[in-house]
Amino acid sequence: MTNPLLQDDLLPAFAQIRSDHVVVALTQQIEENRQHLNSITTRINNQTCDLTWEGIVSPIVEQGDRLSRLWSPVSHMNSVVSNDDFREAHDACLPLLTEFSSEVGQNKELYEAYRALSNSKQLPPLQQKIIDDDLLDFRLAGVELSSDKQARFREIKSRLSELGSKFSNHVLDATMAWSKTLTDIADLKGMPDSAIAAAKEAFSKHADENSDQHNDENNHVVGYRLTLDIPCYLAVMTYADDVKLREEMNHAYSTRASDQQSHPEWDNTPIIQETLQLRHEFAQLLGFENYAAYSLATKMANDPQQVMDFLEQLASVSQEKAKSELQELLDFATNLDGIETLHVWDVAYYSEKLRQQKYDISQEELRPWFPEDKVLSGLFEITSRLYNVSFEEQKEVDLWHVDVRFFKIFDAKNNHTGSFYLDLYARSHKRGGAWMDSCRDRKRNTAGELQLPVAYLTCNFNAPIGDAQALFTHDEVVTLFHEFGHGLHHLMTEIDEIQVSGINGVSWDAVELPSQFMENFCYDKESLNIIARHVDTDEPLSDVVLQRLNDARQFQAAMQMVRQLEFSLFDFRIHLEFDPSIDSQFTKILREVREQVSVMPPPSWNRFENGFSHIFAGGYAAGYYSYKWAEVLSADVWSSFEEKGIFDASVARMFLDQILSQGGSKKAMELFVNFKGREPSVDALLAQQGISSH
Repeated sequence: MTNPLLQDDLLPAFAQIRSDHVVVALTQQIEENRQHLNSITTRINNQTCDLTWEGIVSPIVEQGDRLSRLWSPVSHMNSVVSNDDFREAHDACLPLLTEFSSEVGQNKELYEAYRALSNSKQLPPLQQKIIDDDLLDFRLAGVELSSDKQARFREIKSRLSELGSKFSNHVLDATMAWSKTLTDIADLKGMPDSAIAAAKEAFSKHADENSDQHNDENNHVVGYRLTLDIPCYLAVMTYADDVKLREEMNHAYSTRASDQQSHPEWDNTPIIQETLQLRHEFAQLLGFENYAAYSLATKMANDPQQVMDFLEQLASVSQEKAKSELQELLDFATNLDGIETLHVWDVAYYSEKLRQQKYDISQEELRPWFPEDKVLSGLFEITSRLYNVSFEEQKEVDLWHVDVRFFKIFDAKNNHTGSFYLDLYARSHKRGGAWMDSCRDRKRNTAGELQLPVAYLTCNFNAPIGDAQALFTHDEVVTLFHEFGHGLHHLMTEIDEIQVSGINGVSWDAVELPSQFMENFCYDKESLNIIARHVDTDEPLSDVVLQRLNDARQFQAAMQMVRQLEFSLFDFRIHLEFDPSIDSQFTKILREVREQVSVMPPPSWNRFENGFSHIFAGGYAAGYYSYKWAEVLSADVWSSFEEKGIFDASVARMFLDQILSQGGSKKAMELFVNFKGREPSVDALLAQQGISSH
């Protein structure tokens, strides 16, 4: 039988991919890549290989992309349609991938060939930049280590890959394991109709999936199923009048995969400790003092002190206002309900009521103005006006779920330039959160043929109920625009070398710039008039509501700032200050960080770190600060659009030419300065969020 993962198709055959295809395909592809690598290094040793870009780099990259194209749908399906068999197959491949990655990264013959190519000084600037990046990657892969240290390095990498997957699996399992069924709608008092309808539908689906086909006793039972999926969780925390229900769900969510829950096999605490230990050893093997220093070797920030200064500067200008915002919230809750002590499960609830009182605006009340079809068509129109592109949905495409959609993007001359999958709704067996990932990267192969980029855009919004289309909150629209910004960075690239096309080769602390930039269109009157149209009347938001929405953008901005700084400082410090002689040092550091910046310390049972997948199962280790770093960049960029008009053709063209299309072809700071004419300043961000810098 043909293995769909081994077919060299333009797009993955998702409907044909089964768990038993995975290990077989990956093992075969890795062996093919290994033989290809060995043939090149043999020719290098025999001096029968041209030490040129075409003789060495191009064939290595070509073969590496075949492996990436195979693994991409496997990794993606494990995140969006996971099951036990597929997870087992996925996880069985991780050691194989890690081992082969180390083989390539520690290949001294290849490293010396790249060095010779670099030293030849005959490469054009783009290729020279790629070779410089590759040489750094070789060193960070341990190519210059002794053989015994290389062996230990490979062991650590393999174990870290395994730990990251386990961490993510535990969070998903803990999220899926918790649910609460209510039979009295009065228990959901305060919650919006859309959330109640979603809970009712979740109950019905769960009953259908778990009932005997020959037993219809559940057919007429009405119930409401609450889960820890983000749309449901946020709806309860924001609107449910029942404080005990809010507390129960907050406890369940904040203790996922920890010692506070009833599944000790899912406790991520030992994984955190071992991960930090191994990362520290890993960094020191490479000659870095700690993992934070190692992390910055490929980032825009120069050194750990610069990052700490940056975070502490933001904390110092935000903290007093954050305290006053919290006091305002407490005063409001006291006056409204006689609340004397504000708990963490009260914050979102009373904040929403205070927001409505101050700005007469509610996320739920805005839903009718953000129907899915209008939001998507508006998003496409905004992008078209900025960059002169168009979009076309394709129906005859193999998909992993019935809710997924597929679009092509075309340039001004109607040339197809890229495509993307859109998977918007939350569901069981789908990882929470929102993200963009690569399915295919832009590259021109050795035969001169152009491979176009393809992206996955994934969110977790409430699915439509019945025949009605989905209605989004404004926050969800912001999330969609954010991920679409990442997608445009991937799809609008004009770079043909895969190592630096799209988001490849972009400093991690600059990669959020295009995504955070796109969020601004969700607040500007001119762009909101395009995306916000009432589902029944097609009326736009009134000027009054538009103003309230923008005023509300600064609502509790300082509280949100210090919350993100808490995450960033915790992440950076546990990697910067790791001491193997101190058990559970990360717990002590978290407490210190909260004492330093938090204005609303959580209960002692809170274990947010056990679900902090960004740094323990994603790419943000010692790099979570990147969100704030890139916010500074994006606010500074947006100020240029505000000055000239958000659809000013010259500014949009400059942004496209100097940043969005350039990928990692130049250093992030160089690209920013090319656009802005100077280095970034925090002033635009602080002004945007209403936080004084004085």
